[in-house]
Amino acid sequence: MNQATIERLEQSFKLIAPRSEELVDRFYAHLFSAHPDVRAMFPQEMTDQKMRLLSSIVRVVQNLRTLDRIQPALVEMGRRHVDYGVKPAHYPIVRDTLIAVMQEIAGDKWEPEYTADWTAALNLVAEVMLQGQAQTTTGKQ
Repeated sequence: MNQATIERLEQSFKLIAPRSEELVDRFYAHLFSAHPDVRAMFPQEMTDQKMRLLSSIVRVVQNLRTLDRIQPALVEMGRRHVDYGVKPAHYPIVRDTLIAVMQEIAGDKWEPEYTADWTAALNLVAEVMLQGQAQTTTGKQ
């Protein structure tokens, strides 16, 4: 990612950070409404899950300049997601839902470039997580 993209990601995150609890609440509400089949992958009580998601987003934003530092954690997260039943097709669903909710929360302060930037960043995260998923799947065969 280039410097301009990183700066836009940081700027856009500052728009939504004050409403981070609302972000995760709305994210899961939208996700489960549009894709009720994924609800079974999550615990009934979502408080801890919501905090893990928020923590992961913050960690990515804090490490945009040094993504290699969090690569092992993302690979491990991908491995764990296999046990939850996550498939490669779920990653774009999560990405698009998260970006849509970010845009809703930011409102008219959301710039069109932010959507492209977050798509690229979340695709990169998914790519690394899928490496972990592939390692786990390969190991099970």
